[in-house]
Amino acid sequence: MSYIVFGAGGHAKVVIDILRSRGEEIIGVLDDYCQVGKWNGLPILGDIGQIVQLLSKYPEALFIVAIGDNTIRMNIVSQLKLANVKFGTAVHPSAVIAPSSSIGEGTVVMPNAVINAEAYVGEHVIINTTATIDHDCRIEDFAHISPGVHMAGGVQIGYRAHIGIGASLIPDVRVGCDTIVGAASCVIRDLPENVIAVGCPARVIKTYKDKG
Repeated sequence: MSYIVFGAGGHAKVVIDILRSRGEEIIGVLDDYCQVGKWNGLPILGDIGQIVQLLSKYPEALFIVAIGDNTIRMNIVSQLKLANVKFGTAVHPSAVIAPSSSIGEGTVVMPNAVINAEAYVGEHVIINTTATIDHDCRIEDFAHISPGVHMAGGVQIGYRAHIGIGASLIPDVRVGCDTIVGAASCVIRDLPENVIAVGCPARVIKTYKDKG
């Protein structure tokens, strides 16, 4: 398969490494701000305004939006969908993925991550390095599970939620949409939407306006 990667930052570097490790062809990189001719050994194809021309030239190309910020990633995906692009996934060869699990388009699974039986991972999700997603978990679209997160069975992660590096979640808890869980926090009870929660056990320290 041939891929076009949207994004020219640190997260994109890891996504590109995953695609290279799988022997995939990478046509180039799209970015709205990077103006150099090449980046990370790949040609810069322009900004999002080049989508129509690129689809004409590479009609079978798969796109991955390699941007770590959940809201920005969602907005770029929304624009690309208007052009009817096709999205691929990037799963590192070292990741362990149960056959009964489900992974949506545009999702990235990084090195040594584990996704166990009957887990559901939505579209354009980031499962970062060494994260473990146990049986029957559900992760909704555009969420980000940071490096070293450990989710026990049956955990539910809402739309655009961000689980910070090294956090742990006990069985069957739910984290609401757009909620941020701080690094190394321990979630032992449900968290509502649109909050920041930190600590062990995790407690809400801030509530903010719904992102819509």
